[in-house]
Amino acid sequence: MSGFVDYERYDATGLADLVRRRQVTPTELLEAAIERVQARNGAVNAVTMPLYDYARAAIAAGLPDGPFTGVPFLMKDLTAAIAGVPMTRSSRFFADAPPPTADSEHVARLKRAGLVIFGRTNTCELGLSLTCEPRLHGPTRNPWDPTRISGGSSGGAAAAVGARMLPMAHATDGFGSIRAPAACCGVVGLKPTRGRNTMAPVLGEGLGGCSVEHAVTLSVRDSAALLDATCGAGVGDPYVAPPPARPYRQEIGADPGALRIAFTSLAPNGAKIETESLRALTETARLCAELGHRVEQNDPAIDRSVVVPTFLTLAAANTVVNLASHPTKGRAAREDEVETVTWATAKLGEKVNGADYVRATQAAHRLGRQMAAFHGDWDVLLTPGLATVPVKLGWIDMMMGDVDEYWRRVFAFSPFTVWFNLTGQPAMMLPLGRSQEGLPVAVQIVARYGDEATLFRLAAQLEAARPWFERKPALAA
Repeated sequence: MSGFVDYERYDATGLADLVRRRQVTPTELLEAAIERVQARNGAVNAVTMPLYDYARAAIAAGLPDGPFTGVPFLMKDLTAAIAGVPMTRSSRFFADAPPPTADSEHVARLKRAGLVIFGRTNTCELGLSLTCEPRLHGPTRNPWDPTRISGGSSGGAAAAVGARMLPMAHATDGFGSIRAPAACCGVVGLKPTRGRNTMAPVLGEGLGGCSVEHAVTLSVRDSAALLDATCGAGVGDPYVAPPPARPYRQEIGADPGALRIAFTSLAPNGAKIETESLRALTETARLCAELGHRVEQNDPAIDRSVVVPTFLTLAAANTVVNLASHPTKGRAAREDEVETVTWATAKLGEKVNGADYVRATQAAHRLGRQMAAFHGDWDVLLTPGLATVPVKLGWIDMMMGDVDEYWRRVFAFSPFTVWFNLTGQPAMMLPLGRSQEGLPVAVQIVARYGDEATLFRLAAQLEAARPWFERKPALAA
């Protein structure tokens, strides 16, 4: 690698500090990032839309003075509207959609933070999977083992960060799509509280309130500082998250006190949790106790049996609407224009009536009330990140003919993520474990609604006790 050779020694906060102190230029950082994409992307297929000239033009025009001025950034090919830049949603049907004429509010805030957008990352069709294997762009591979999935739907983002092409990248999460890829690729993945980041100006909510935007990052402090830059209501938002008491950056290194921490390995859908995931959970619970927290095994009293069916009702109905949302075609997608599971999920959605949707919404709210009651006694819940190590490519296949088996596999792999999309709580994956084969193994930490601050304090404490920054896949070594 030529150019700025120390690029990978820093997280995004560290790179921004170098720019601020004029020790490196935004152009040098951009070229270092591009060099790594060109060298490593062939092995993982994370970046599907290079925007190098777009990035160079942004630097030439003059970057705003923000917390991440000059730091390279990649946007997921879903949700995030960038003026003049296409968004395919990894779907053949939407690949010819005209570029939006304006940035979304989230993208505008990322740009105001000084980030330099230089490409789009791979996702699955319409974000409907926890793997990233679209027919349009081909599969994204795990940087730790190219035969395995990178997770989804933000699999391109997590693979790019895991392969050390850049320290953080945009991601979204509707049923685990930030957290599952973070767990697969050995990076940090926070799903913020519902409403913490706005979906203005187009959407009030995504996926019946399940979906949120944020990022995957190498460090906890980057996740906190980025959330500071993007959080807050947009004009006309239907609901907003409780405002933080102070900037999230100030929670990094702050004493969390003696937290009341519960841990559970009882999945809502009864999925079997494999040994590697259980060991990481147990070791993290032990570490929390060593750090002075009160830690006990406790299975929250919730209506477990409704978690997956409630989500599937919301997701199926939303898929019907999504397939009719092409901005210029004036019609819904046909069966031969989308992947098998996308079509079959929409067919399930056509059977969902208005009363079914209201009942699903009420079930999600009931789960939120039940978890709020649980958090009367407990500050944090620990769960396994995933039920297994990253599975082989092809196992969660959106060309499967059996849609029920497809969704069964999705939630057999990741049974603990969708729970907190339904409740709206903040939940974070931390790469605290390793399998015997050397694959990343994550633990999920969950806090009460609106309380990202506690997550950042605990996560930073765990990161300091069991640092992961120097762990790299062979691809980046």
